[in-house]
Amino acid sequence: MSIFTGAGVALVTPTYADGSVNFDKLKELIEFQIANETDALIICGTTGEASTLSDEVQIECVRFSKEVANGRVPVIAGAGSNDTAHCIALAQGCEKAGADAVLLVTPYYNKATQKGLILHYTAVANSISIPVILYNVPGRTGCNIAPKTVYELSKVKNIVAIKEASGNFSQIAEIAALCGPDFDIYSGNDDQIVPMLALGAKGVISVLSNVAPKNTHDMVAKFMAGDVAGAAKLQLDAIELIKALFCEVNPIPVKAALNLMGYEVGPCRLPLCDMEEKNLETLRTALKNYGLLK
Repeated sequence: MSIFTGAGVALVTPTYADGSVNFDKLKELIEFQIANETDALIICGTTGEASTLSDEVQIECVRFSKEVANGRVPVIAGAGSNDTAHCIALAQGCEKAGADAVLLVTPYYNKATQKGLILHYTAVANSISIPVILYNVPGRTGCNIAPKTVYELSKVKNIVAIKEASGNFSQIAEIAALCGPDFDIYSGNDDQIVPMLALGAKGVISVLSNVAPKNTHDMVAKFMAGDVAGAAKLQLDAIELIKALFCEVNPIPVKAALNLMGYEVGPCRLPLCDMEEKNLETLRTALKNYGLLK
């Protein structure tokens, strides 16, 4: 049930000034991504501001994206929640909307023990038939999935991968060793794509891909083809831009970057707000240095 190899974009959700979704712009972004060889679309994840979208809007974004993609690349739906019953309903809704897989962040705020994580993820996975990607980002959720927990969850038929954004390479290596090559690992940090590939990762679920999809795709493709030096150069060339894309809470900078590039994806939904002017200048400089702005 492997879903993709390469660079999947954690796509922003374009909005109008009133916060409603701009579906015409979403179609434009999807076509831009596919034209630049993005390997998968991740819709309504953290970067897609899922936490401020209603379930109905979130599911409609998934349905719309699936229709636009039309089988050219897989569509992976963000469907995480800190309420297991809510997570089940959302995952089922995304499956009915045509999602090829779901990405499930760990329960946040209330958090969970490792036993609770096993029960939570197993309950959600058993409620749907499409593949599940675990999402471990303890810096946001305050909840880490331990390697032995990942191993236990990997025994569930349709839990097939993890997006790892802990930044803990010892933990990631242990997951790879415990779970073996049939369980897919994706980098959740754009500044760690190549090191993660060296540990056996299948690719990245990327914020950088929003503004530089071809280079992010090529970074993974070069590594997989044996051109480690070429992949490393693309990784290092992007470090300044990656740093700028995370100088404020994601997705504030990446939406600002797309707006600076002329894509007019609109503002973030509150409580996320416009960038501080100093940080915006840092982002503008990084985009220019990377060749994305004149």
